Amino acid sequence: MAIRRRRRERMERVVGVPGLWATAYGNVGSSIYYALGLVAAYALGLTPLVFLFAGLIFAATAITYTEGTAMFPEAGGSSSFARQAFNEGAAFGAAWGQMLNYIITIAISAFFVPHYLGVFWEPLRGNPWDIIVGIGVVALIAMLNIVGIKEAAKLNIGLALLDLGTQVLLVIVGLIVVFSPTQVWDNIVWGVAPTWTNVIIGVTLAMIAYTGIETISNMAEEAQVPERTIPASIRATVITVLVMYALIPIVALSALPVTQQSDGSYATELGTTYAGDPILGIVNQLGFSGVWLTIVQAFVGVLAATILIIATNAGVIGVSRLTYAMGYHRQLPSAMRRLHPRFNTPAVAIVIFCAIAALVMIPGQAVFLSNLYAFGAMLSFSIAHLAIIWMRWKRPEMRRPYRGRPSVPFRGRSIPLFAVFGVLGTGGALVAVLILRPDARWVGIAWMAFGFLMYIAYRRHIGVPWTQTATMERQELALEVDVAYTNILVPVVATESSEEMMATAGKLAADRGVTIHAITVVEVPVELPIDAGMPREERGAEQLLAHARQIAEEYGASVDTTVVHGRQAGRAIVEEARRTNAEVIMMGVARKRRLGQSIFGRTVDYVLRHAPCRVVIASDAATPGSTSAEAASATLSAVVGSAERTPRRGRTD
Repeated sequence: MAIRRRRRERMERVVGVPGLWATAYGNVGSSIYYALGLVAAYALGLTPLVFLFAGLIFAATAITYTEGTAMFPEAGGSSSFARQAFNEGAAFGAAWGQMLNYIITIAISAFFVPHYLGVFWEPLRGNPWDIIVGIGVVALIAMLNIVGIKEAAKLNIGLALLDLGTQVLLVIVGLIVVFSPTQVWDNIVWGVAPTWTNVIIGVTLAMIAYTGIETISNMAEEAQVPERTIPASIRATVITVLVMYALIPIVALSALPVTQQSDGSYATELGTTYAGDPILGIVNQLGFSGVWLTIVQAFVGVLAATILIIATNAGVIGVSRLTYAMGYHRQLPSAMRRLHPRFNTPAVAIVIFCAIAALVMIPGQAVFLSNLYAFGAMLSFSIAHLAIIWMRWKRPEMRRPYRGRPSVPFRGRSIPLFAVFGVLGTGGALVAVLILRPDARWVGIAWMAFGFLMYIAYRRHIGVPWTQTATMERQELALEVDVAYTNILVPVVATESSEEMMATAGKLAADRGVTIHAITVVEVPVELPIDAGMPREERGAEQLLAHARQIAEEYGASVDTTVVHGRQAGRAIVEEARRTNAEVIMMGVARKRRLGQSIFGRTVDYVLRHAPCRVVIASDAATPGSTSAEAASATLSAVVGSAERTPRRGRTD
């Protein structure tokens, strides 16, 4: 007996403007908790102007991403833009720079979590405890993402609103209690405090405060009506960020002004004493005392730590999404995007990139992390700007659901001034990092060099030029089956061959207008009722089906997904084939290699013996030196031959 939980659906576009805004502001808003202290240490009294200038570059970048993402509503962001404008090599460069951004987002967000929890235990505010706890946060978030946690959109919106409300309240109280226009002006000693070199460094550091645009881009596939929701959500994020990042530094420098030190230098406690928790530094100067000060400190400390943990998690999710997008476009080896056999999550990618995040955290240098982030972000953003400029010039006929402004006509073309200003700003910041920050320069260059060497070697291995666009499904997964089926059942499991069969079914279904019935079986232990709720297993099954549905829909196929509860997977598949009157069961499996076991395992053996229709099998098994597609094709021909000689439904095939 099997219990079916059925859902007919296309790719889900369920995230609206509030959800997209909350996701972006959750990332951007979290940055103020550490970026303020990092920037103030260099920019001193010019910190508000530095944030404002960086914010203008951010606004131009946001317009670029709005136009590009509305045109190509898919995960990848600047990588997708570069693919359309240039070639796959440029797309990889943008994607690999994005990967560095996500790694640093994970590292720096986790690193500052213990600094805010230091209100409860002072040693957390310094080495080595901030490093130890930060690495622990990364390990915990990685583990949770491997097991499979589901983001709650309502929780994200609630926390984003709480975070924004807290920041607004701090600004209002600060403007009433400590704000002094005279003090803000007196904080500046032009050309001395800060020096112009430090102003430039401050601008590059301020760029880390404006993360989040890539997040919206990578959620584009889930956005409701992307041409409307994406521009609206980015616009709301830009306005919110610019207002808050202009006001908070003004209040901060009124509360913690720039002073001349005994050695003649200038400093603010915002960048020294409170460099690790600048928002708590503001709180301490707002006139609270006694139990009220303790309560406010605890609230801000817990809220900041929570927001930073969510930002860390967003970085890990970004790694997962980007890994899938890069794997799909044959930019990463398939092993990098392989799903965990039990949890159906990209465990390999999560472990590798979270380990790198923990590694770069070990020196405990937040400024180094910020500059390394600026390297990757400015590289990706510059490529995005150039791609939009190039497509405006070379492909003016392209459909643009959203056309960024301001633009000017020139020789029958439209020049996007926002992208021109954006590339001058992001490109200038990239050059500044390369010249002024040798640590970030060499690590960043090494990161990009390693990535391109890996990419080119992988492309040579699979026989695809490194500038050519190639997708996983079309090139490697779709097997040719020259048989006309009108009713296809595909049991989905976490193997590459299962993806192959889903792609094959998608191609067959699209060619003939056939609906695919895709199922995943949740095996229920005998000690539980057959209809018992199994949330984790059901969630993993839904994720697996969603991924499989996306593969088939690349070919325009219609997919009907079902989560089936059963005692034994093989029996449940056979029962579902009978219920749907399936003409063929197309299965992808991992071949068994243990001595004494059957070739494919008990599930496939049961299906082959009892299925009421033809059975097509693809296996992950391969002889040494063969490709997965070659192995799958060999297995396919052998198994189809044996299955088709067995009478089904009272007829001989």
